[in-house]
Amino acid sequence: MSPVALHTAFEALAYAIGFRTFLWTRRRLAPAAFRHEDHLVWVAVGAIVGAALGAKLSFWLDDPLTAFAEFPDLHHLLEGKSIIGALLGGLAGVELAKKVAGVDNSTGDAFVLPLTLGMCIGRIGCFLAGLGDHTYGVPTTLPWGVDFGDGLPRHPTQLYEIGFLLAQYVLLHRRREALTRPGDRFRAFMIGYLLFRLMVEFIKPVFYTYPGGLSGLQWLCVAGLVYYARDIPRILRALFARGSGAWEPR
Repeated sequence: MSPVALHTAFEALAYAIGFRTFLWTRRRLAPAAFRHEDHLVWVAVGAIVGAALGAKLSFWLDDPLTAFAEFPDLHHLLEGKSIIGALLGGLAGVELAKKVAGVDNSTGDAFVLPLTLGMCIGRIGCFLAGLGDHTYGVPTTLPWGVDFGDGLPRHPTQLYEIGFLLAQYVLLHRRREALTRPGDRFRAFMIGYLLFRLMVEFIKPVFYTYPGGLSGLQWLCVAGLVYYARDIPRILRALFARGSGAWEPR
């Protein structure tokens, strides 16, 4: 099977498992997220449309020279995407849909486990896709560097991301009782992932540099962290504070 076919297969598997996990999560881990079935429909539509638009817009922002190289060829323009844009676009789409539908409760907690599993599976496909996926890291002399096809050992940033997502979920699950506000598990997920991506992008090729020496994806991470700025201190205290009800190693 070709790298492109492998990537496509794992991406489809990520969507399928993520959706099935969501159906289980909304009943078992976040039963209060959706009070009515029609709320679920509105949120789903907002998430899907917002994620699709955000994924494309973030690709155009991150690598405009490649994205618009054959403009106005729409096929080429619609090829790339980014999970950062998908997450932020999905967030915006859900919030807009909730306002339209009059949904006033937080629904994010139901998405934490499905997103974690889906993103991990998707990154396996990215890893197997090699150089064509543009998710690899810069060359490294570290012993675990991976040759993706150009003869250079590179940081396997896809595997770093899988490791981070799994470790983050373990922490969020163990500290779920400390994250008392509805939606805090999702906020913690987003804050952690945006911080991780902001940092890991420094060891990935930069296709277009913006002011501050950051890539377009890094500026998106900064924008997302600014959005969550008022929640960050509370989330950090809930995750790492010691004392009554605090986390202790087991």
